[in-house]
Amino acid sequence: MEVALLSFSSSLSPLCNNRITSLKPQISKTPNHRRLPVIRSAVSRTKKEETVETVKSHLENCHLLAAINYKGLTVKQFQDLRRTLPDTTKLVVAKNTLVFKAIEGTKWEALKPCMKGMNAWLFVQTDEIPSAIKPYRSFQKERKLEDNDFAGAVFEGKFYAPDNFKVLETMPTRAEVYAKLLGALQSPAINLVSTLQAPAIEVIMVLKAYIKKLEDESNA
Repeated sequence: MEVALLSFSSSLSPLCNNRITSLKPQISKTPNHRRLPVIRSAVSRTKKEETVETVKSHLENCHLLAAINYKGLTVKQFQDLRRTLPDTTKLVVAKNTLVFKAIEGTKWEALKPCMKGMNAWLFVQTDEIPSAIKPYRSFQKERKLEDNDFAGAVFEGKFYAPDNFKVLETMPTRAEVYAKLLGALQSPAINLVSTLQAPAIEVIMVLKAYIKKLEDESNA
């Protein structure tokens, strides 16, 4: 039997060997291999859709949406920044095209001038705007990240460019607005008129605080 086996093995013709060799490339070109790019494309599309939905979910109860130029920030710096933010503020890194897809047709579409460069997106879900912005300002100053500034923001449907961002950072707190409103209502009429002649954004905050006070009293 040994001789027969050796004889069979040695009797394989070159043609047979060629046939065996030719099977290898045929195996490597199976339909499964050709479908791989399609699978990767489907996964990529799913991730994009998830990002758009995440942005939309963060916009619920959102009072301000700001873009921050994060180019050059390290992963550690980004993690440190997130830890400094209050629970009412979310920080998301997403492509401009995906963010715009989520805000298109809404009041947040005013953020369109920021749709360039590399941005991180700050979702402020409280009306205490200055206190929500301050942690990033402190982080930026401590680490000397002058180039990683706010690219712009939208508040009450209005776009705020970097050069007028100070308006948002110096808005009165709820307590300050409440105190000012009470003072105006308890003072002579001329003081109330003076309050109403203040910048529109400040008057809005005053009225909101007063309306909330009335609602709280009626529900008590």
